Amino acid sequence: MTKTICITGATAGFGAACARKFAAGGWRLVLTGRRHERLEALRAELSDVPVHLAVFDVRDKAACERELNALPQGFGDIDVLVNNAGLALGLEPAWECRLEDWETMVDTNIKGLLHMTRLVLPGMVARGRGHVVNLGSIAGDYPYPGGNVYGATKAFVKQFSRNLRADLHGKGVRVTNIEPGMAESEFSLVRFQGDAEKAGKVYDKCQPLTPEDIAECIWWVCTLPVHMNINRLEVMPTCQSFGPLPVARG
Repeated sequence: MTKTICITGATAGFGAACARKFAAGGWRLVLTGRRHERLEALRAELSDVPVHLAVFDVRDKAACERELNALPQGFGDIDVLVNNAGLALGLEPAWECRLEDWETMVDTNIKGLLHMTRLVLPGMVARGRGHVVNLGSIAGDYPYPGGNVYGATKAFVKQFSRNLRADLHGKGVRVTNIEPGMAESEFSLVRFQGDAEKAGKVYDKCQPLTPEDIAECIWWVCTLPVHMNINRLEVMPTCQSFGPLPVARG
């Protein structure tokens, strides 16, 4: 039986890599994102499998509902939801951040994920199968200067994923939180408002994770036997580890 995966934020990075990985496995794809031209290019690339595009912003609850309710025949029974859409904005200390950036991160990383999950879950529960894969971050576990609200949104994703597991006990629906460390995509470019030089320095002289690495992790957790649930998967590049706790002196 051909399975269907819905991937939010499929226009770049983890989302696009995930689309390619599951297309190679013969899955049917529902790809969402804000940039129509990128979604169209991805559909043209993945022409060997059925692809449905839905252009909307996950922050828009009405748009989420409208697009999911309008899925064409063959795409409506979603087997896997990948809540990938998300972003970080800025790296300033909390007293210097733009409040608008905080609100955008909360609206996308938390509310957008909630919109999509709440709309897809009833069908999964009714069918007695399904898998919700949330894209968290090591920032949800390990704080760092400037991570303030971004890290807090990913801590929410971690705990929400755990609570979903509790709610879904006995329903046959799996939940996994994928928690990447340093990964090179458009993430830093977005965080630094398109400053390519500043973004590039984040990955200078090291080998970060790639979107394809994360897609491989998502593929693995989704294709395990259905009696196995990976609750959380934390993955860092080998070049990244843990730093000492700072002490302010004087």
